[in-house]
Amino acid sequence: MFDVLIIGGGPAGATAAIYTARAKFETVLIYKNYGALETAERVDNFYGFSKISGKSLVEKGLRQARRMGAKTVIGEVVGIQKNENGIVVETPTAIYRSKTVLLATGANRDTPKIHGLSDLEGRGVSYCAICDGFLYNGKDVAVLGSGAYALHEVTDLLPLASSVTLLTNGNEPSVSFPDSVIVRTEKISEVTSGAVASKFAGLSQSVFNGVTFDTGESLSLSGLFVATGIASGTELARKIGATLNPQCAVQINSEKQTSVQGIWAAGDCTGGLKQIVKAAHEGAEAGQSIIKFLRGNT
Repeated sequence: MFDVLIIGGGPAGATAAIYTARAKFETVLIYKNYGALETAERVDNFYGFSKISGKSLVEKGLRQARRMGAKTVIGEVVGIQKNENGIVVETPTAIYRSKTVLLATGANRDTPKIHGLSDLEGRGVSYCAICDGFLYNGKDVAVLGSGAYALHEVTDLLPLASSVTLLTNGNEPSVSFPDSVIVRTEKISEVTSGAVASKFAGLSQSVFNGVTFDTGESLSLSGLFVATGIASGTELARKIGATLNPQCAVQINSEKQTSVQGIWAAGDCTGGLKQIVKAAHEGAEAGQSIIKFLRGNT
């Protein structure tokens, strides 16, 4: 059981870790990669550096967090839940428990550009199998993705659904999926919908009913679970029931707390200015807020 678990190794996560570890709280920081900064050849608008690569800046931040006592783990977070024993964070190879969690994974830059997808969110298109899978008991569903995150969603759906299809949208699977999963690698041209009657007389609404591939072939489905790339802060917030704002960023208060007690968010995943200085600022505020919370609950 850690005191603080931070998801994301960029400026927001590392800055928060520096504060919480320095305050002598057991801190672990889990990150898959360096995020958007990994490919930034030159950063020249951050205080104290006239010229530095994004990768070097992240590496310096992680080293500083480790010097303060934080543990760092390279891994991909695929699930998050809250129970009476704290907050449980899952990677493909390990399970971590913590008293508090900070979402600092950055913004989702891997949302598929598929016609009709965003229009059907909440009406057959979901981002959380453990949240919504029970709605599709005995039905045919699909998971959109090709990696470890998609495998996690598939695993949650297999005991519930009549069938689970993996839609890779033109990508080759990067992990092995169970033999019972149908794998379709064709590019998807659009997600389709059909009108169904609502409980209010005379009204109807459009709900997801399948996908159409670039070949022209259609596949009928009852539900689609999006799990592309690495789970972003927004997707992890959805999994644990945290509120999103109208711009689909994680909603936080002045203390950088989400609507779920014990969960904070900082950096690009909270929306607004996507700059290193803003991420570090929010990371510092989140770290201080977490320290205050832990000191008041120990």
